[in-house]
Amino acid sequence: MNMPHAAVAALFSACAVFNAAAASESSGRTAPNEVISKQRQALADNTSGAGFGPQSPRDIETIDGANPRMFVAAPPRAQMNLCNIHFHENAEHRGGEFTTYAGNGDGHGHGTGYKYNGTLSDAELAPLDYKVGSSDHGDLEPGDTIEVHYVFTTAKIDPGPTLGSCLSEAIQNPQLRVEAQVFVLVNDDEALDFNEMTKVELVGGFYQATNIPANTGVPVQYAGSTTGPGYNEKGSPFQVTWSVRPQVAKVSIASVDYWLSGNIFNEEYAHGVRNLVRNPDLLSVIEN
Repeated sequence: MNMPHAAVAALFSACAVFNAAAASESSGRTAPNEVISKQRQALADNTSGAGFGPQSPRDIETIDGANPRMFVAAPPRAQMNLCNIHFHENAEHRGGEFTTYAGNGDGHGHGTGYKYNGTLSDAELAPLDYKVGSSDHGDLEPGDTIEVHYVFTTAKIDPGPTLGSCLSEAIQNPQLRVEAQVFVLVNDDEALDFNEMTKVELVGGFYQATNIPANTGVPVQYAGSTTGPGYNEKGSPFQVTWSVRPQVAKVSIASVDYWLSGNIFNEEYAHGVRNLVRNPDLLSVIEN
C-alpha cells in the first residue's frame, strides 16, 4: 500500500507526540512494577500474530531471538546519508558498560533506561550553575548517561529535524541504519566535544557523521526497529539495522549544552526511552 510521505513522517514522530501528552500526566512519581508489566503485556497482545518484525531496544548481550521476519541489512553507513541525530536520556539498550538499571521512571519513558556502570571523579561530577536541556521532564546534569542515535538512510535527502528527514518523496521506504553510541556527561572541558561528535560533512557524495567514536568496542549489529516510549504498547512498523557500541565515552556537558542551543536537527532536549524489549517473539537473532 502506498503511504503518503506525511503519513509516514507522522508515524516516525509518534514518540514526540507521546512525550508531549505524557508531560501533563507525569508528576515525578516512580511507576510501580505493575505499570511496566501491563505495558509489556499490551505490547505482546498488540503484536501477537500481527506480523511485526523484530523490535528495539534490546539487551545486546542476549543473542537469542524468535522473530521470524527477516530483512536485508542496510548498507554500510559510508554508502548511506546521515539524516538525523538525536539522543535519549539514559541508554535505551542494555549491555557492555551500561547495564545499571535507572528504575521504572514515570511510566512514560522518562527516568528509566540504563546508566553508565563506571565511576567518575568529584571534578567530573561538579554541579553546574545553569540548566542543560531543560524540559517538562527535567534537565541534564554531570554524571547523566545519554544514548546518541546517528540515523542513516538510503534516500537522497538533506539532514534535518525528526526521523521524517530520513524519507523523501522519491523513496518512502528507504533502508535505515542507526549507529548508537552511549556517552556519560562530565563537567570537563577536556572531554570529548559533542559538537565534534555530531559534525556532518559530505564524503564521497554522502552526508556523514565523520567523528563517531571508533574506539568504543566492536559494534553489535542486529535487525530491529525504531524506538521511543510511544512504542511501549505497540509495535514499530519500521525496519532498522542497528550497530550499538558496547563501551561508553565521556563527553563535555558544556558542549552538549552548546549543541542544544542550536543545531540543524532542532534538538533542544533529551528524548525518553522505550522499555527494553525482552519478548523473544519480538527479537531477532544477533549473529555477530
